[in-house]
Amino acid sequence: MTEKLAGVNSIMEALKGPRRVHKIFILEGRQSKKIEELVHYAQRKGVFVQFVEKSRLDAMYTAGNHQGAVAQVSGFNYAEIGEVLEKAYLDNQIPFLLILDGIEDPQNFGSIVRTAEGAGVQGIIVPRHGAAEVTAAVSRASAGAVEHVSIIRETNLVNTIKYLKERGFWVVGADMQGEQDYFNTAIPAPTALVIGGEGRGIRRLVRENCDMLLRIPMEGKIASLNASVAAALLIYEVRRQRSAAAGEPARGAEK
Repeated sequence: MTEKLAGVNSIMEALKGPRRVHKIFILEGRQSKKIEELVHYAQRKGVFVQFVEKSRLDAMYTAGNHQGAVAQVSGFNYAEIGEVLEKAYLDNQIPFLLILDGIEDPQNFGSIVRTAEGAGVQGIIVPRHGAAEVTAAVSRASAGAVEHVSIIRETNLVNTIKYLKERGFWVVGADMQGEQDYFNTAIPAPTALVIGGEGRGIRRLVRENCDMLLRIPMEGKIASLNASVAAALLIYEVRRQRSAAAGEPARGAEK
């Protein structure tokens, strides 16, 4: 199965990632440093590049602004959780996973993926139903980061959480009713951080299976943050604590 990606950044990252890029179409007459880099990199990878009229690009990609570049690529390959954990341990890394409990907006999903990839999150777990999938829009929103982080689809997040707990994970949820402020709490490792969906937050059964719930204090009149902003704050707090511990697991009560 093939699909289409649009935008120079998304296509460039697809060329650098594991997906196969079959063909790239560039707007005739479009010139920029990024376009030149894309064409040269594609040629080095042996990918055919064709310059076409705007009407053809518009017909090929109707989901939004294609930025003068469209590529035919293989379908996105979701990862398996066991493989992600095995790779982390083989690389001598303390696993850090992100669980997205029903993020539906492609822009939010893409933004979270971009942050997670930049912070070294090894895997992002999403439900098979009731959540955004990896699409061209998500790839654009992530600036191509979807090509470089493992994304795992699971049917039942509660069962997945139990699976992770059996393997020593601490499951930490971001919740407005959390017992502690996120920046005053030692977050133990290995960590699975749970971010709830837009508006409703973490679902009840998922919340009940978290080891701890952390809140982001809000001093203004708006009661909550955008899901991607909340995710960024918590992700980098985990990263900060790990850096402060010089590679050792973050402090926390014994399980």
